[in-house]
Amino acid sequence: MGLTKQYLRYVASAVFGVIGSQKANIAYVTLRGGERGRYVAVAACEHVFIWDVRKGEKVLILKGQKHEVTFLCPSPDGIHIAVGYEDGAVRIFSLLNGESNVSFNGHKSAVSVIHYDGLGARLVTGSKDTDVIVWDIINECGLYRLKGHKDVITQALFLKDRNLLVTSSKDSFVKWWDLDTQHCFKTLVGHRSEVWGMLLLNQETRLLTGSADSELRAWDINYLQEEEAKGEPKVKKGKTLLDEDDEQDNEEEQEESVEERILSCKKAGSILRQARDRVVSLTADTRASVIACHGNDSVLELFTVLSQEEVEKKMSKKLKKAKKKAAKAQEDTGEEAAVPVVERMLKDEIIRLTNIKVSSKIRWVDFLSCPGGELKVALLLQNNTIETYSLKTADQTPTANKTARLTLGGHRTDVRTLAFSSDNLAVLSASGDTVKVWNRSTLQVVRTMACDYALCSLFVPGDRQIVLGTKSGKLQIFDLASGSLLENVAAHDGALWSLCLAPDQRGIVTGSADKTVKFWDFELIKDQETDQKRLTVKHTRTLQLEEDVLCVKLSPDHRLLAVSLLDCTVKVFYTDTLKFFLSMYGHKLPVLCLDISHDSALIATGSADRNVKIWGLDFGDCHRSLFAHDDSVMFLQFVPKTHLFFTAGKDKKIKQWDADKFEQIQTLEGHHREVWCFTISPNGDHIVSSSHDKSLRLWERTREPIILEEEREMAREAEYEESMAKGDIPVVPGETQGEAAPAGKKTVETVKAAERIMEALELYKEETMKMEEHKYACENAGKELPPPKANPILVAFGNVSPSCYVLDVIKKVRSSELEVSLLVLPFPYVPELLKLFGSYIQQGLEVELVCRCLFFLLRIHFGQISSNQMLLSVIDELRTNTLAKVCEIRDVLGFNSAALQFLQREIESKEDVMFFAEATGRLKENKKRRRKRERAILTIA
Repeated sequence: MGLTKQYLRYVASAVFGVIGSQKANIAYVTLRGGERGRYVAVAACEHVFIWDVRKGEKVLILKGQKHEVTFLCPSPDGIHIAVGYEDGAVRIFSLLNGESNVSFNGHKSAVSVIHYDGLGARLVTGSKDTDVIVWDIINECGLYRLKGHKDVITQALFLKDRNLLVTSSKDSFVKWWDLDTQHCFKTLVGHRSEVWGMLLLNQETRLLTGSADSELRAWDINYLQEEEAKGEPKVKKGKTLLDEDDEQDNEEEQEESVEERILSCKKAGSILRQARDRVVSLTADTRASVIACHGNDSVLELFTVLSQEEVEKKMSKKLKKAKKKAAKAQEDTGEEAAVPVVERMLKDEIIRLTNIKVSSKIRWVDFLSCPGGELKVALLLQNNTIETYSLKTADQTPTANKTARLTLGGHRTDVRTLAFSSDNLAVLSASGDTVKVWNRSTLQVVRTMACDYALCSLFVPGDRQIVLGTKSGKLQIFDLASGSLLENVAAHDGALWSLCLAPDQRGIVTGSADKTVKFWDFELIKDQETDQKRLTVKHTRTLQLEEDVLCVKLSPDHRLLAVSLLDCTVKVFYTDTLKFFLSMYGHKLPVLCLDISHDSALIATGSADRNVKIWGLDFGDCHRSLFAHDDSVMFLQFVPKTHLFFTAGKDKKIKQWDADKFEQIQTLEGHHREVWCFTISPNGDHIVSSSHDKSLRLWERTREPIILEEEREMAREAEYEESMAKGDIPVVPGETQGEAAPAGKKTVETVKAAERIMEALELYKEETMKMEEHKYACENAGKELPPPKANPILVAFGNVSPSCYVLDVIKKVRSSELEVSLLVLPFPYVPELLKLFGSYIQQGLEVELVCRCLFFLLRIHFGQISSNQMLLSVIDELRTNTLAKVCEIRDVLGFNSAALQFLQREIESKEDVMFFAEATGRLKENKKRRRKRERAILTIA
């Protein structure tokens, strides 16, 4: 059976118009050893954009899949960046080539915080699922999951010299974790509301927390000596520092230092912020000498943390001042005054540096301390803007200077209208304050013009001017060549919701909330100032209606005018006489969008009741009603010269439909918020859509045909896989469900990996059985018989043996997914796998990987393996071979390491050079010398 009707697939081509998404933070990064403070990384929906703030250009895109980015964290070496996503996944990208080779799946919901340890070997992630997971980056696997918090994790920090972790959460608790034993040994409950931010200061001897009020609370940390920690702890494990039920006792107990086995913590005071709302973000530079915090406003507050010497100097000055004052008082009164005592307070150690007022509300902040006391600040604002500032911390009164502002590549507010030019090359997008014209092929902005709040738009025939309909009821005409506003016409008294070009291209029709539809003709008039002709519109006719007009459309044959009204009906009038022709009713909520097919035979209407209805324009009969979206249908448009049409909804989806067969063809998923509108190019090859996530997306029509039955089958398979991956990981007997748990998560990939291992083991059994049967047949025949036909899978892998094929399959499983894949594996396959492991270790094949799998399987299936008499000999053989082989490999490694060190010492002594010297330090020195020479030359000149 051949294809009766061929549909072509539309695919996502590009994301543009977004400078920085609000969900994820902003972070300074270094590219290929470039200048520090020049590049910033921000989320752009599911991608990560690296911007050069000096040039205002996008230099690198780290491409994601389909889930939104929620957190960014550059590695300490500056070569990698860890990216957390909405679905709980974490991927590590290389900033050298933009590729991701490491990914972790452990969280069930969005990642809310990521942090590296000092060496960059471990990663801690917190999530909205209230869990904290520690990952081993080198081994590419999860170490453990820490449970204890009851709400979203807001911060997680490693301590540099100790194997400890401190986490904060919206449950108002700050928890200290001992990573050696994986348990929480202390909980701070001194906050009465959510803890939104946290920092470690003064070489990790002070903790600073930001909450929902205007205070930044400081806590002094005292680490107990090991010999003290060996004694019996006074507070049981897991006991909180304060009694949660009694607020008065909380305050009294908090003042006292409670001794525990690892550290003690007591409140040191608090700093008052100027803002009254909650802390949105609280950050410090790498040396923790400057603190930045902000709320939901446009002011960034900066504080300086003084060093020990600076504090002592300040206190000695205070003491001298107090002594002078006491001496003067003694002279005046003649009585002997007491010796003055100056108490050291928190405000003497942390002082306000300055405030930075920015152009809009701040969403995230990051900053760097540069040589020479310069502080570079990068701010991601809530209006899709990045601003950077620079200030000198050493100045008496530091003032921030704006160094860059990235605004050109996007709109400040949501794009509410889009239009394609007649040559398919230019795209118009208009928002609440600006209208931009983009080059479709390069996605660069060609023109940016200030406008009123735009609701509808179109290109004037000839593509030299554009017309906008605004919320204030005005028609604005812009000239693209000069980028100027030609005319501002007061067209309506209410919001101008809809604008339609006449089929003869000589005029336009507008519909407004003032219950009128107006007809306008294009005219060229002489401009008195420039003495040249310019475009204007002339009002010709008005159609008065009883309800607000939401949408208007002229039929391509110029015979009919369709008007959507607030009373949920669509009324059709004759264009020439404006006489009433048809009324289409059936929608339960107002019709927000409509379009007429190219042959004027069909009209499709989309409503806030989530349905799309297809009507005939000959008799006004409803051909079919389709349940199109899970929320309001916001936009609808026919593909030129076809009966196919697209719809966009508040459910974040764009769908394609066939108006003849009443079938859904495909769904375009990509937007992360409500889709407001889209536009289809005149040739039908491109679609541009806009959404509440501030992004514009370009979709392209490919030559790949769509077969509807296959599409539905693929959708069913995807749904089945998703439901299969939602199940919980099997419970391991003997594993206690305490504070620590395995880090992995059951996903579609882990289930598929387990299935591949099972298929490989089945193939191994079949091939082994074939070989045994062949051997038996040869013995019975008394001669060598031809070997059985090789399995095509083994032939495809280069005629490998069945046992090597099983090892290849295990090697191809991602390191981060290996444990969960083995956990899903049913026990009947385990004995065969253990026998294979014995042969691998004996041959010295992938000993490290095999040992990892072996120890994990022994741990999770210990009861069944130890009670199986048939496996005793296998386990005993494994024990002997494993110990011998691991010792042998360790000896080889030790020998090679010692030999390399010896060679290094020999070469260094002979050549008088230092291996692995700090190249960056030398580069900085050379730069300094060059600058000095240049200055000297300039002075002489």
